[in-house]
Amino acid sequence: MDVQQIIFQFIGGIGIFLFGLKYMGDGLQRAAGDNLRSILNTFTSTPLRAVLAGAAVTALIQSSTGTTVLTVGLVSAGFMSLTQAIGVIMGANVGTTITAFIIGLNISDYALPIMGAGALFLFFFKNQLIASIGQIIFGFGALFYGLDLMGSGLEPLQNLQIFSDLMVRLSDNPFLGIVSGSIMTLILQSSSATTGILQQLFSQGAMTIGAALPILFGTNIGTTFTSVLASMGANLAAKRTAIAHVIFNVFGTILAMLLFTPFTRLLSMLTDAFNLNPALQIAFAHGIFNLLSVGVLIWFTPQLASLVSKITPGEENTIEMYEPNLDYSLIQRSPVFALDQTKHEIIQLGQFVLEEYNTMFDYYLKQDKKSYDHVLKIEDVVDRIDIQITEYLMYISGEDLPAKNSNEHAQMGEIGKYLERIGDHTENILKNIEEVNAAGKIQKKNGNIEDENILYKESLIKLFHLVKQNIEEAVQAYETESHSIAGKVVKREKEVNDLEENIRRTYISNLNKGIGKPSDGILFVDIVSNLERISDHSVKIAKHSLGIRYPFSKQVINTKDEEFVNS
Repeated sequence: MDVQQIIFQFIGGIGIFLFGLKYMGDGLQRAAGDNLRSILNTFTSTPLRAVLAGAAVTALIQSSTGTTVLTVGLVSAGFMSLTQAIGVIMGANVGTTITAFIIGLNISDYALPIMGAGALFLFFFKNQLIASIGQIIFGFGALFYGLDLMGSGLEPLQNLQIFSDLMVRLSDNPFLGIVSGSIMTLILQSSSATTGILQQLFSQGAMTIGAALPILFGTNIGTTFTSVLASMGANLAAKRTAIAHVIFNVFGTILAMLLFTPFTRLLSMLTDAFNLNPALQIAFAHGIFNLLSVGVLIWFTPQLASLVSKITPGEENTIEMYEPNLDYSLIQRSPVFALDQTKHEIIQLGQFVLEEYNTMFDYYLKQDKKSYDHVLKIEDVVDRIDIQITEYLMYISGEDLPAKNSNEHAQMGEIGKYLERIGDHTENILKNIEEVNAAGKIQKKNGNIEDENILYKESLIKLFHLVKQNIEEAVQAYETESHSIAGKVVKREKEVNDLEENIRRTYISNLNKGIGKPSDGILFVDIVSNLERISDHSVKIAKHSLGIRYPFSKQVINTKDEEFVNS
């Protein structure tokens, strides 16, 4: 075989291998569905659970890089603390060894029929789950077919003197091996791919175990570059997660090199005891290396988190500088995770809207310039978040989503708009109050002091408080998926409407009696009207939490107080 054939067969083999690896991972991820979200959101309460969750998700999607990037995104969005994320990253390193063990099974002779079986599932069944299983099977076969081509292309290398000399240099200089493994993984964007190449080279007798192990250790460092890239432009928590990933993998590599001699002896004992083939020797080495790293460093998770915080000191950005943490790489990798991230940002949007309302209410009571300016700044943030959430949801809509998640997607679009409109009405009230106060100052200057200021009647202040409760509880009901809290919002709406009607009636009656000025009254009516609309939007959010608005079918939701029926 000439050099061109070696290069072409190797490149083609690694291309098919990477395709098979990704295609199988995508199929596993689609078949798993909401389980990925459940694993990471539920099972990260302790460092050990976080490790197991990271290992499980990596085994499902067949990519430690994918798990790490997801983790950076989840930390960035506030789903996970830095300590939890460190555990998940440790677990991801363990989970990625599954691929090496799969490769070690060496079933390349059956790769083509496996691909054929997968194609049958893919093209002759419309059921989504069966199609996902077909994708897994096809990707599994492609992975081994690519390995077979890669191995055939690499076989002649053992007879090339220049390659033999390179392997001797790597054996004599472990640092070069670590650097080589890091660079290969950076280029291929997959530690599993680098490990697969190592397994093929070692199986062909083209390198010794002494040359292979440092390269293997270096793959863990190489895989950190992607998480570092994913954290660029993200918030401080995401950057700290990426740095924790780098520190953990570098420390793990240093530990393995310090224990290199006992490590190789243990591997030799296992090889003799279980009669391991060369590919499985690399797989066992990979597994032992990562288990060793996790076994030692898991006890120092809090210290690692503290070290990372010292390396990257600082506090989170102020509200004015806030940017939504919407990771676009999640959309294709896991649209369900992308929806989770969107929900978190909608809840954050709700908190900003509530703060905007509360600050406006402070201005209503005190008329301080600081509160006025702060409302306008928050409104800018609210508008920016709404635009980015809308765009993000638009991209997610291009992905295949289960019916449940499609409803959730539509729900998020509407809730985001309701919150943005609450912000708009809050800004309107702020400007109405400013106009009333400005008019009052002019009247005072001209000596025309009103006997009674209709803007600060007890009934209007009560309306402000009721509307505030509705916003708070609507956002809380959406966040916690609480029917009882949502029911309170819907029930309170009658009180809001009755009070609003009573305020209008009283105002008209007073106006007929000559109390107040029609010019002031226009602003007053605008304020009352905006408050009533804010309450309406809060009720719509609550109804989403009750399930009244989605799905669009008729349904009844029971609470302790009453039934709410979608008509």
